[in-house]
Amino acid sequence: MPSVHLLDHVAGNIRSLVNAIEKLGFTVEWIKSPEDIFQAERLIVPGVGHFGHCLSQISQGGYTESIKHHIAAGKPFLGICVGMQALFEGSEEDEAVPGLGLIPGKLHRFRDSDKSVPHIGWNSARPVDLSSEAESKTFYGLHPNSKYYYVHSYAVPYRKGRLEEEGWTVATAQYGDEEFIGAIGRDNVFATQFHPEKSGQAGLRVLEAFLSNRPSHLIEQATELKVQPGLTRRIIACLDVRSNDAGDLVVTKGDQYDVREKSAAEGGGQVRNLGKPVDVAKRYYEQGADEITFLNITSFRNCPLQDTPMLEVLRLASETIFVPLTIGGGIRETVDTDGTRVSALEVAKLYFASGADKVSIGGDAVLAAEDYHHAGKVLSGSTAIEVISQAYGCQAVVVSVDPKKVYVDDANATSHHVIKTQFPSEKGQQYCWYQCYIKGGREARDIDVRQLVTAVEAMGAGEILLNSIDKDGSNSGFDFELVEDVKSHVKIPVIASSGAGNPAHFRDVFWKTEVDAALGAGMFHREEYTSQGHEDFREQLITTYQIPPTPAS
Repeated sequence: MPSVHLLDHVAGNIRSLVNAIEKLGFTVEWIKSPEDIFQAERLIVPGVGHFGHCLSQISQGGYTESIKHHIAAGKPFLGICVGMQALFEGSEEDEAVPGLGLIPGKLHRFRDSDKSVPHIGWNSARPVDLSSEAESKTFYGLHPNSKYYYVHSYAVPYRKGRLEEEGWTVATAQYGDEEFIGAIGRDNVFATQFHPEKSGQAGLRVLEAFLSNRPSHLIEQATELKVQPGLTRRIIACLDVRSNDAGDLVVTKGDQYDVREKSAAEGGGQVRNLGKPVDVAKRYYEQGADEITFLNITSFRNCPLQDTPMLEVLRLASETIFVPLTIGGGIRETVDTDGTRVSALEVAKLYFASGADKVSIGGDAVLAAEDYHHAGKVLSGSTAIEVISQAYGCQAVVVSVDPKKVYVDDANATSHHVIKTQFPSEKGQQYCWYQCYIKGGREARDIDVRQLVTAVEAMGAGEILLNSIDKDGSNSGFDFELVEDVKSHVKIPVIASSGAGNPAHFRDVFWKTEVDAALGAGMFHREEYTSQGHEDFREQLITTYQIPPTPAS
């Protein structure tokens, strides 16, 4: 089989890219020294996280001149995410570290005054200034009706005609009122800000065009749903994974966090078994879910860390699922079965190497937030959130929040952040605050949801997964008041979770709040509202239930 050379410089989830390349019929040769690049015919440089860190890794490894030589020799080159950013002159993210300077321009941080940052989700990559003669052709498989997966805080602003004058072909995306470069190419060089390996069939088409050296070819009849430009509201499928009483790893679903059947007639109090994790996840991918989240709710205390069953779940899932995968549960400092202490960063690294794109941190984030506030809002620099986000970027860290309503008589009844609710208690109380829980909703802590989310944002979290103990398993819709309250206090993206019972609940949370994404579990497991075909899932939710495709303005 033909091969492609890949430079791995601590690029996060490299496994998914390898799986995508192999699915397309190519083998991967690893670059282990600068000399290896001289032997490469096709070279891919991926990257996630901090611009300065990635460019420093490339420089310290002695790869800078080898990459420039490869490009100057006219050999095919693909840069992905930070691999694209590296081609420019520099970035505001780290002014002290220069880029390769092969393309004029500098990266700037997105403005967060009117939108969430990082920019996470599915957006366009539309070639600009196509002549009428070129309208029937595609630029490296990019299609104007396709969406691609982006995850970044810094981008190169698009200036009409500036790069085109130097022979570059540019494809752009829109985020709020900012237009930026989503992909760029000239001669043997192609680069994408988005992740083709995480962009489903549309992304695989782009990757195949590069590997097959087809920068321009006729556009085939489009099968994608016609979409509006801009960032798409994400629909995330969640799988709660744990061992059942027979020791098998299964997908389950709780009712206010209780995953056992209610009576002997319903199954003798057994753990609800909704299928095998990899099989269920693959089904959701094929039905068009934008992301898949695995929440590990079993503690594998007697299992060596390297043999943790969830690592194998991720390895197998990433072989056939080409959208982002998040893993939650157990992302903390731990002691392995042989007595070795393993840091949270090392644990996260194992999951990234197995196919995860993001890790989700729960209870430990609550304890870290408590310490943050007790210290006068001073960062320790040693929490799991801080060390993982520093190494892999804030977009790699999700914080899962488990709040529950506590009703009070008036706004001054507690020192915690209180809201006036439209849903009074049975006693007629019109005020409440949201208390945060740990240990799967079993232990309440003296911290409210606003204190928690502002603390973890300061630590470097990239997203909030906002659950609701009150709504979990209710099928009654999301808690809009909770969502709006959290969105008003953070700049990072927020994912609404708990309560989805039908597609109308997704429509409502997207129309009535500024939430960035919404997550469902039970309604997807029951297979009541899904249809066959990768794009049909989203098409049904958008067209039939009028879900707005882009964030509310």
